[in-house]
Amino acid sequence: MTDTTPGSGTRGELTARCRAWLLNGLTDQPAQHPGPHRAPTAEHRGHRWWRVMCLTGVDYFSTLGYQPGIAALAAGLLSPLATLGLLALTLLGALPVYRRVAKESPHGEGSIAMLERLLPWWAGKLFVLVLLGFAATDFIITITLSAADASAHVVENPYAPQWLHGENLWITLVLIGLLGAVFLKGFREAIGVAVVLVAIYLTLNVVVLASSAWQVVNEPHVVPDWWDAMTTEHSSPFVMIGVALLVFPKLALGMSGFETGVAVMPQIKGGPQDTYEHPVGRIRDTRKLLTTAALIMSVFLLLSSLATTLLIPQDDFKAGGPANGRALAYLAHQHLGEGFGTAYDVSTICILWFAGASALAGLLNLVPRFLPRYGMAPEWTRAVRPLVLVFVAIATVITWYFDANVDKQSGAYATGVLVLMLSASFASTVAVRRAGRRRAAIGFAVITVVFAYTLVANVIERPDGIKIAALFIVTIVLTSFASRVHRAFELRSAEVDFDTTATHFIEEAAAGGPLRIIANAPSEHTSAAYRLKEYQQRQETHIPDGRPVLFLEVFVKDSSDFTADLLVRGEEKHGVRRLRVEAATVPNAIAAVLLRVRDLTGDVPHAYFTWTEGAPFGRLLRFLVFGDGETAPVTREVLRRAEPDPERRPRVHVG
Repeated sequence: MTDTTPGSGTRGELTARCRAWLLNGLTDQPAQHPGPHRAPTAEHRGHRWWRVMCLTGVDYFSTLGYQPGIAALAAGLLSPLATLGLLALTLLGALPVYRRVAKESPHGEGSIAMLERLLPWWAGKLFVLVLLGFAATDFIITITLSAADASAHVVENPYAPQWLHGENLWITLVLIGLLGAVFLKGFREAIGVAVVLVAIYLTLNVVVLASSAWQVVNEPHVVPDWWDAMTTEHSSPFVMIGVALLVFPKLALGMSGFETGVAVMPQIKGGPQDTYEHPVGRIRDTRKLLTTAALIMSVFLLLSSLATTLLIPQDDFKAGGPANGRALAYLAHQHLGEGFGTAYDVSTICILWFAGASALAGLLNLVPRFLPRYGMAPEWTRAVRPLVLVFVAIATVITWYFDANVDKQSGAYATGVLVLMLSASFASTVAVRRAGRRRAAIGFAVITVVFAYTLVANVIERPDGIKIAALFIVTIVLTSFASRVHRAFELRSAEVDFDTTATHFIEEAAAGGPLRIIANAPSEHTSAAYRLKEYQQRQETHIPDGRPVLFLEVFVKDSSDFTADLLVRGEEKHGVRRLRVEAATVPNAIAAVLLRVRDLTGDVPHAYFTWTEGAPFGRLLRFLVFGDGETAPVTREVLRRAEPDPERRPRVHVG
């Protein structure tokens, strides 16, 4: 029955409105649709680089909320020394790598797109899916870990209601839900909000660190006591350095903002002479962004590590301790009073929550660039809102699994970060090697080895990260290939164009009635072979005598591709006229060409095929993997799905 309640509309209308709302902004050009970070248009010319730095900075700088505590747990009294190792890797490793990535991938595709070009056919697609699994680990855990740390700041605040204590899980879930609601509503003012949050947060951190320095100066015994305790625990300076190098992989979260920094490149204004093909100004300004953010973060990480190690008892960093997950907030309350401490907590909660927004924006930038183009995700994944619902649901499950615990999630977070950095350093090594810069290639290769060691050490120490990443990878691979099979019978071609010769052939052949096209194996045949093929088709499928025919030959270029525009070229050779086209699959391309011919001529064309030999199931598998297989029935099915009106559907004849 139809709902006739006044003002309610019909159920179908309500469904249509919901669908239109969910799919708002859906585009057929995923390269121009990086989630909420759309490429600059006539109305939006981008932002200054320092403003965009704040957008990536809510992810990068917010790690100050939990990084000092994680460093203290990992390295103890050696935390400042281990942090120095992290800063060396940041400035001498990650920064040069991502400056190169910015040059090689100026439209936000990142290192994944660089590596996509290294491997051909299905191997490249599978490699990208694996990297997407690690990227999903990085960004999803950013959302859940940041929200969990924000909830820790909520419950530890002295003014927080008593009933909130111990409710970290529910507070985290509420924050994630609010994050999803913001993206469902819209995310256009993100950069303005990020600038305000970063400015306030860094200013408050300067106050906290200055106060901590004042405490150290006024208590001259603090530094000698720390040094005596450290030398007692580790007798030799070489032992200290060795231990610091061993534990610094656990501090990898302090480099978490680089991948996001590249992902937000489309938001940077660049220079007045920039073009899409050569955005020189955008690359220059992105490098400024990366360098400035790395320098700022390095200073804050070192000073915060020193302050928290010198002024906070080691036992307070342990799980359940007052400094666990909130070391700088602990100092703010201790030295500057509850009022300032509460203001610091509010600032930290806001930037941690917004760090999840930056990570979610990174996911919405990444997924539509690859999976729909591979046919490994439904078309609705090019729209923001359905993806937001999916990612929020995943973040909810992950939060529940880890019980909103920051320490338990840090291993998975570090694994995702390090894999992406390893892939970026390897891609940069290959890029500079191909450019003929041998010495630079050696430098990047050394960085790659360091990241590889760091990743392996982190995985051995905290295997939860690789387990979560493996779960993401398996899920992405299985759902991607299931989607590819489900979408196998789509038309796949957005545009079909004909060159001048092909257009001339079609116009002449269609002058006396519907066009007759013989599908032919894509190879160089002899005149006799073409004459025999035409004779057999005329006899077996009853092509009217005297009617001209065209041969259509589809060459499979890369069967792992999914969507592509087609250019049909005409050629007269061996006494026949033939149309030739390169595509990912034979039957889908034939169907697309037939429909385009119908639109050009106004008549429904006829296509003629020959049955292939072999088991039907094997031929179907060959179609899915190699793009050819059983051509006639698949072409018929693609046409049936593409054109619901049988009267306008091109005719398929099989002999």
